[in-house]
Parts: sequence; structure tokens; C-alpha cells
Amino acid sequence: MQKLLERKTYTPKSTPHALGSVSPCLNSSLAETTVMQASKTSDNSPDEAPTPRAQGGQDLRVPVVYVLNMRGDPLMPTTPKKAKTLLNKGEAHVITRTPFTIKLNKPTGETTQEVTLGVDAGYSNVGLSAITDKKEVHSSEVRLRIDMVKLNSERSMYRRTRRNRKTWYRQPRFLNRSKREGWLAPSLQHKLDTHIKLVQNMAKVLPFSKVIVEIASFDIQKIMNPDITNKEYQQGEQLDFYNVREYVFHRDNHTCQHCKGKSKDPVLVVHHIITRQTGGSRPENLVTLCKECHNKHHLGLIVLKVKKSKGFKEATFMSLIKSRVVDKLKELGFKVTSTYGYITKYNREALGLKKSHINDAFVIAGGNTQKRCDEHLVKQVRKQNRKLFKGSRSHLRNTAPKFVKGFQRYDKVLYGKLECFVFGRRKTGYFNVRLLDGTVIRSSVSYKKLKLLESSRTLLKERKECHFSSTGIKIP
Repeated sequence: MQKLLERKTYTPKSTPHALGSVSPCLNSSLAETTVMQASKTSDNSPDEAPTPRAQGGQDLRVPVVYVLNMRGDPLMPTTPKKAKTLLNKGEAHVITRTPFTIKLNKPTGETTQEVTLGVDAGYSNVGLSAITDKKEVHSSEVRLRIDMVKLNSERSMYRRTRRNRKTWYRQPRFLNRSKREGWLAPSLQHKLDTHIKLVQNMAKVLPFSKVIVEIASFDIQKIMNPDITNKEYQQGEQLDFYNVREYVFHRDNHTCQHCKGKSKDPVLVVHHIITRQTGGSRPENLVTLCKECHNKHHLGLIVLKVKKSKGFKEATFMSLIKSRVVDKLKELGFKVTSTYGYITKYNREALGLKKSHINDAFVIAGGNTQKRCDEHLVKQVRKQNRKLFKGSRSHLRNTAPKFVKGFQRYDKVLYGKLECFVFGRRKTGYFNVRLLDGTVIRSSVSYKKLKLLESSRTLLKERKECHFSSTGIKIP
């Protein structure tokens, strides 16, 4: 388990930044002296002794090129200059563009260092950071899919309607409805599998020897009611009520929560704030309305003055997978340990780093004064749209072609000197190109001005805050 950072007591907090006569850095270069001096004082006084990372910010981050041997096994990363030399001499060839990976064409030494991978697990975002004793060799933030619940609910609705229409005469099945042990909802299982996939992908380009995963366990009832104790955990908020409808009426004092009884309508109904197929029927998603306001809302005549409940999807997910991720990685042969959020927070604040998934992963891996590397942004998208008919007009077939002029959605393309992705296509050959963070480069650009760099895949990758081509140009 990860430990809290220990204060180095051999340097006083008030010590000025000057080398002593017995400094071990006398024979070192000026750059090495600065790094060593900062590394000795950063844990004692982050404000008085900033590390090289804090002094230079993002400008000191260096790009990394990953290297594979002839058999495809990962070696230690190298610099772009060295990789360019190998490529020009024909001693290596390019495997992938993002992250840039080369494969050697001849045998070489295979000595590796100890690399630790830190994983900041999450419901919608995952942070990854791999470090050695001296530097960071990988840093990325992964944005997971959050549209699966809605899409699965829509698919289930259409299937139920279709089977009620076509197979109404069949008796319902009853022998195959049990769930196996360890079953998770499809959307949660997909997120769990994605965490495992990300670690496996990292193992293909980096020879890391240890994985540290941050896990968490949340007391949701304590979050809802900080004063809950003892037997109150068994006595839920709906105790002594016949059903959830009666509880919602009692909670709202049998009063319409929109007009506050001004309509004088005596008929009350329970309304789902977020549609039932995605928000469920929990009390936090229900509100009392009079029949008049309810009808007006569904006709689009009024907008409800109620606050949507955020829910506890993230907390529930983390509580469910806290041990599954670790156990699954151990089954795959990885050496895995776990840590907790309060340790990550303490170490991050001790280093003076701002809150982010990448910085959390860096701290989880045990990072402190290591030289940081380029950040990558990874976005997960759906692999295929299998709808045969359009949802809004169910009798019309979905005839949109997958490829238009040789391009498809989520292809990585070069527009001018900018690397971007195809997010929309038209049969006329014009495309909507954007960055992964949603920034629109051009809403309509001809295919003649685009060059294909990478074909579409489920994990789209780009260098964060630096979207450039081989010329190194930045966008404003």
C-alpha cells in the first residue's frame, strides 16, 4: 500500500537556495545541480523551494517515444532525437503514431529500469501515469463513455415494443432469468473491462513492474444523512410508508412543487424529473405535481422549477469495483497494490500540485520530483452504430454510409497543419472536424483538404494542449 510522503529533516525549512562547500553536486553540470538541489528541499517547503516542474510548468514537459524489440516486447522509452536517428538509419520502423511507438529491426540490449504505473480509477475519467526513479514516461487522461445507460434503455424499449407486437402469443420465459455470481450491469461491466484494457495496453509499450490502483468505498447513506447511526441504517427513509408514491406525497406536503397549489387542482401525480429509463424511480428523482402542471409540462408549455438530483452513480460504481479491478489484474499476472484517496490528496498537496486525474495518477505511482512528460488525452467512443431504422421515424431505414470519400467518423486527419478528428460526415464529401475536447476546427471542410492519419478506433488519442502536426505548430 502506498505510504504518505516523509519530510526530509536534513534540510531546514528556512535554508536559502545556495550550494554548500560540501555539496555532492560540485562535479555536476548546472542543470543537474539545479534538479538535485530542488529535489532535496521540495518536501520541506513547497513554497520556498519549487521543483523544476513547478518553475517551468508545462514548458518543461518532454515528449517520449516508446520502443519495442524485434519480438514486440517493450523496452525503455527514448527521446524523439534518438528515434529519428534510428528511423533514418533503417534500424527501426514506426508501429503506432499516438503514442509514437517504434519497433527495432535488429537485436539490441534489453536492460530495463523499474517502472511503476499509477491508476486513478473513476466512473467517467481515468488517470494513468508511469514513472521511473528519475522521470515520468507516460501521462494520460481517459474519458470513458457515459452514454451507455441511455442507449441500452432505448434499445430495450424498442425491443420490448417489437416483441409485444410480433410475439404476443408466446408464453414468457422463466427458467433463464437468474444472474450469475459477480454479475454487473452491462454499463458498469464495460467500464470495469475498460480499466483492465487500459492497463493491458500500457503493458504493450512499457515494461512496468508494479501497478498501484486507487480504490474507494463510499457510505452513501452517510452522505445523504451525516447524522445517521446504528439501527437507522436498517430503517430507510421510506419506513412506515406503503410505497414510494405515498412517501413522495408526504415529503412534498401533498402540494404541487411547481405552482405551490395555485392551480387549485385537487388531483396530484408523481412525476419523474429525469426519464424513468435513465433516472429510475428512486425518491430523489420523483416530485409531486398537480395534474394541470403535469399535463402542461409534457406538452412543453412550462418548465419545471425543480432541481435535478445528481445521484450517486460514481460512488456506487467505485464501491462495486474497488476489489474487482485489483483481483482481475492479479489474475492476469500483474503485481498490484492499492491505495486510498486520502493518501493521494495528502501527497498531492504536499507537492503543490493542482487537482487533476493526471496529477493524482502521478502521485499514486509514487511521483515527487520526477521530470514530467507530455500529457495525452484519450476519449472512448462507440465502435459501431447497429441501428437498422431511425428512432424518430421508425419506418425509415438508416441508410447512412459508413465511409464517405474514404473517411469515416472518428478518423484522425490532418487539416492544414492541425491534427483533428472527424465528428460528422455528409454524403457530399464535407466533414465536421474537431479536437477531442469538443473544440470545432471547421464545421464543414471538403475531403480534398483532409489527409488520413489514423483510422477510427474505440480509444481516440491526442497530445493534450498541443495539437500539432510533424512541423510542431500549435493552434491558438
